[in-house]
Amino acid sequence: MTKLSAVAVALGLTASSAFAGGYVAPVVDVEPVVVDTRPASTNAGLVIPALLLLGVIAAVASD
Repeated sequence: MTKLSAVAVALGLTASSAFAGGYVAPVVDVEPVVVDTRPASTNAGLVIPALLLLGVIAAVASD
């Protein structure tokens, strides 16, 4: 009986320290996604044809 009570006390002491903290769910911080909706400062698709058109106009005007 003494051995049984000693084992029971030993298990009781180890079990209480094993579950002392409990479970805490992890906290996940979510940062918002920033979307840049501003248009580009220059439109390169129009700059080159405009320069070519100015060159053609200058060539025609010089004749």
